This record gives sequence, C-alpha cells and structure tokens, in this order.
Amino acid sequence: MWLFGAYGGLATTVVVGARAIARRLAPPRGLATELPVAAGIPFQDLGDIVFGGHEIRHSDYASSAAEIQARTGSLPPELLRALRSDLAAASKNVVTGAMPNAGRTIDSLADRKAVREPLATQVERIRDDIRAFARRNRLDRVVCVNLTSTEPALRPSPAHRSAAAFERALARNDVKAVRPSAIYAWVAATEGLPFVHFTPSESAFLPAIREAFATSGTPFMGRDGKTGETLVKSALAPMFAYRNLRVLSWQGYNILGDRDGRVLADKENKKTKVATKDALLPSILGYPLHTHVGIDYVPSLHDLKTAWDFVHFEGFLGFKMALQFIWQGCDAILAAPLVLDLVRFADLAKRRGESGPMPHLACFFKQPFGVQEHDLHRQWQLLVAYLDHVRAGQRG
Repeated sequence: MWLFGAYGGLATTVVVGARAIARRLAPPRGLATELPVAAGIPFQDLGDIVFGGHEIRHSDYASSAAEIQARTGSLPPELLRALRSDLAAASKNVVTGAMPNAGRTIDSLADRKAVREPLATQVERIRDDIRAFARRNRLDRVVCVNLTSTEPALRPSPAHRSAAAFERALARNDVKAVRPSAIYAWVAATEGLPFVHFTPSESAFLPAIREAFATSGTPFMGRDGKTGETLVKSALAPMFAYRNLRVLSWQGYNILGDRDGRVLADKENKKTKVATKDALLPSILGYPLHTHVGIDYVPSLHDLKTAWDFVHFEGFLGFKMALQFIWQGCDAILAAPLVLDLVRFADLAKRRGESGPMPHLACFFKQPFGVQEHDLHRQWQLLVAYLDHVRAGQRG
C-alpha cells in the first residue's frame, strides 16, 4: 500500500491498526470486509500488506504514533511497544512527497526540504519511488491511497480537458494547473495502480486524469471518506423521507483540532471540505432546504472531533418539531478501518480485471464519484449486490 500523506494521523493509525490486527493484537473492529456479508470473498490478507508512501514532514511511524498517543490516547502504549519493529520497517519506505501549488496553509506544514524540480521531473521521481518500493519488497501489486490534507479548489484550465493537454502542461511546468493530489492521481493512473482518493480535494479527478485511468484500465474511487457527521446524516435523512416528514432546516456545527483542523481553518481549504458535506441532504430528500455546515478549529481537541446537528422538521398538521444529535469521535480511529476496507476492495477489483470508478464503494464516501445515490441504506445494498456478484462468479 502506498500512502500519500504517509505520516499523518490517519495514515499512522492505518499502519498501526493493520499490523496490530495481522499480529492478532487487536480485533478487526470497524472493517466491513470482516463482516459475515463479506464471507468467502478473496480479500488480501492484512498481514501481507507492505506500507510505503510520500510525506512532506520529517518524522517516522514510531514518533507519529507516540504523538497521537500523547494527545488523544487512541494508540495504546503497550501496542506501540509490541509493534516497534513493524513501524521501523514501514518508516524505511517513506520518501519526500510533492508540493506543487499546494496552497499557503499546506506549505506551512512542510518541514522536509522543499522540492523545486520541474513538474515533469517530480512526476518521474514519484513514479520511480513507487516502482522502487515494489521492486525492493517484491510486490505483485501496489494500491495508492491519497490521505493528504484538503487542498484549495483548483481553477479550471484548458490543461484539464484531456490527458494530452495535461501532459503538455506538465512538460511546460504549468504549476498553476496542478495541485499535489492531481500529480499523485496522474502517476497512479498512468502507472495502472488502483487509486483511493480519501480526501475532499477535487483536483484528483480532473477530466484529464479520469481519461488516463480509462486508458490504463485502472480502478479508482473517491472522494472524501464518510466517517462522522455526514455518515449520520446519510443514515438519518432517509428516515424523514420514509415517514413523509418534511425537513425545513438542517444546521450542523463541527469542531476539531490536529493538522486537519488547522488546514480547514483556511477559508480556501474549508470551501473544498464544506462542498462535499453540504450537497448530501437535497439529494436524499429530493427538495431544497436550508442547510449549513460550520467547521471551526479548536487546537486542544487534537484528533477528537465533535459535531452538533439541529434538524427542524414539519409533521402532521404542519406542526414543527426538532431533532438534535451530538457525534463525538476520534477522526483517525473512525477512518482507518475504511481505508483498509477500500484498499482491499481496490486490490480485489484490480485482480478481477475491473476498471474505472467502483460505484459499489459509494457508502464509504461523502461525494462518491460517478454515483448519484447518497442514501446510506441504498449505498449499502450496492455493496452487498457487488459481494454477491463476486461470490457467484467464484462458484461459476
């Protein structure tokens, strides 16, 4: 598995969790691929996954995990002691990432030596890094996962219209036409590597990059993992539709810390995130309504986020009522099992010769690519139908 954003809190939790489960130091709690509904599907064993990635900060997995434990207590010290050699081995596979046109806030997070190479050179370096990782570890397949910070929206450009136009933009070093996510996705697409886009950044699925995925026949999916408030919304909103209760307003307020919160404190980065959270309700309910998502940075929370939602709705005889809920969780603990599930599904798709978007994975994303369905219950049925199809193919 190749992680873009390798030493972030989520990526670190993914590595710790996968190794802990593989060594039977923790149960596979939170993994849909371990549910009875997924029985008999030939998913990759977690113990056989090798980790590597790109990162813009100096660190290692042991240091990152210790920082997480000190701030949130989500990674038990005894577990980290037992995994010391595993984390050291994974750290050897992490190299310096790319930062073209990342935006001022993400730039401020970087403490590795800034890479000032031309875009075409950066692309080849990233490509070579992943190839070397695969050779060194004798890997049959590599799945790429983008876990980098949320980027500002990318201004549309003629360079985005086709793969040929994008390649010309790289050759002439048109930095304004790219973001790091676009570079990472382009490498995955042109190398034929399955790609999971877990962040809200929209630059990963430019038309040019989608064309490259189609040309190489590579499975991909995203965007923005659905782990907290939006997950609850996508489960609750259908309830109002089922009972013919009209939602008048749905007001949400989120507070979080850590580097994600710091990045989202920048209004340009926040716009990208809010766009993936705010589009869900009209799609499920089938009518416009007042909706708002607020996000504030609270440094002392670190990775422990809180969401408060107020739902104002109208019932029988026009009487107005309200529902409120509070969602409190650890962002990385909620998201890490989803990442492992998605990697297993992407790897399965590659082995089965599938290509393009993976619509059966819609339930994992706030803004699933190529899927208009946002109702969590119907999204889940898409996944169940896919699993049944795979099992039927094995029997045939």
